[in-house]
Amino acid sequence: MTGMSRVEIIKGAARSLLRAIAAAALLLGSAPLAAQSVGGSPQGEVVATASGKVEGFVRNGVLEFRGIPYAAPVAGDARWSLPQPVAPWTGVLPAMHFGGACPQAARYGLTERSDEENCLTLNISVPHAASAHPRPVLLWIHGGAFVGGAASLYRLDRLARDADAVVVSINYRLGVFGFMAPPTAASGARRVLALEDQRLAMRWVKSNIAAFGGNPDNITLAGESAGAASVCMHLIAPEQTGGLFHRAIVQSAACSTPLRSLAEAEAFASKVAGEAGCTDPQTTLACLKAIEPQRLIAAGAKAAETDLRAFAPFTGNMTVPRATLDALQAGAFARVPVLNGFTRDEMRLYVGYDVQNGAAITPDSYPLAVRRIYGAKADQVLAAYPLKPGERAPETLGSLMSDFMPGLGITHCLMLESGRLLARFTPVYQWEYADRSAPVRGVSIPILPDPGFVLGAVHSGELNALFPGFSNTAAMTAPDLAQTSQALADVIVTTWAAFLRGNPTAQEWPAAGQPGAVMRFEPGAIRPFDAWAEYKCDFWRSAYPAYFGQEPPSAIAGRKGK
Repeated sequence: MTGMSRVEIIKGAARSLLRAIAAAALLLGSAPLAAQSVGGSPQGEVVATASGKVEGFVRNGVLEFRGIPYAAPVAGDARWSLPQPVAPWTGVLPAMHFGGACPQAARYGLTERSDEENCLTLNISVPHAASAHPRPVLLWIHGGAFVGGAASLYRLDRLARDADAVVVSINYRLGVFGFMAPPTAASGARRVLALEDQRLAMRWVKSNIAAFGGNPDNITLAGESAGAASVCMHLIAPEQTGGLFHRAIVQSAACSTPLRSLAEAEAFASKVAGEAGCTDPQTTLACLKAIEPQRLIAAGAKAAETDLRAFAPFTGNMTVPRATLDALQAGAFARVPVLNGFTRDEMRLYVGYDVQNGAAITPDSYPLAVRRIYGAKADQVLAAYPLKPGERAPETLGSLMSDFMPGLGITHCLMLESGRLLARFTPVYQWEYADRSAPVRGVSIPILPDPGFVLGAVHSGELNALFPGFSNTAAMTAPDLAQTSQALADVIVTTWAAFLRGNPTAQEWPAAGQPGAVMRFEPGAIRPFDAWAEYKCDFWRSAYPAYFGQEPPSAIAGRKGK
């Protein structure tokens, strides 16, 4: 590949069957990586990494490398072990296919099941055109409520090509394997293993990305939903992540969201073990290691019930030492520039799921739904968010839930609070995706049945603007964007590209911490607005003060990032 270091361009005969078998065995972890030699004659472009040589292929104007293992196997006896670097291989690894998604159940009638435990791989997309200078790097952490998702769901070529950047996506362990507190006898005990996986991948990228033309001193860590929450956890653990990234994009997650303690997480893990039938403390680890993935996943789901924090990261441990809100208020986080984003109608997505599953949200049931969510605060909430004549109950409920829900980090006021607290110590730019005409059905929610109300710009609705075809499935079959939505998507990509290089470019971009602290991106109208006022955050701060910083907003407003 022209203009890149340590690169070989090799042309030759087709890969042999032996090479294909050896590569498949390598990715499946069926033999120690160090003992394997991947032979044959590669046809694409080959990059030499510290782990071994990898062969990519050109597609849509970018050079892509898929399924590169960054960690040793974590299946079988290695369950709940700290991730270790992959053993180097010999020969050339054909990086033509995605690695398997980490173990997960199918969800929402949309996402797909996987049982592949040896799943710790990454993907890289690089513009095929030569560059005189190293390109900025974007490392993408996928979402999926901490229990699902995969790097293979995201086409990286658009961001790589149009942002002129090296774009990386990674797999990491999920649910009971990655976000549950490991059994105390495991080598990964007292750690959040999914985050440890991500950090190992981050170190791999730091060490190897120059070989792909990327700048190891300009890495942006980015993610959406659970991926964004993961970015938050890396931000608030600077001792562990210092130097591994230089900017952060937090998309639809609040870094200040209160999380479980280590003790609470370990108590939940014991509950999961009980559901799985592993009740003898002397044999718990061996018992859990012997259970096939889907049975263990089902035990975790039964133990979690309706607990929104069941598989969220936990704090007060060796991976994330500090509590979230404490870290932000004290400035105890990596002080890198942050692009803090969310969508206009985040929680209408989940109301849509409920309706598709048979829930009837009517004017009569609206107050009952509010009482189930807000309990003793329901009267106050109903006074602030009455169902007005002509309004559709599902839309009003979804908008209410989007503004604030206790215990949920993908709500407007908590994300705004996070941005304001971060902005006391570092530059923060805040934006909102507000394209209510972009497709949701077939992208973030099944096409059928039709929920029967306006979903709007829901949680994850912006992903198709960044990753064409994003449909929450490996098929990537979302409909193309309409012309107006595509024009907005082009501006968003341009904005992200500018942030990778130092500034989101909009001259009128408001400073976080001021009332009008957000740029709203909607077709034909990109402008700042007072998100704090529009989403009634003073009301929510008064009703739920424990979720907000001790210093009132007025004391933070007007301060500039340092």
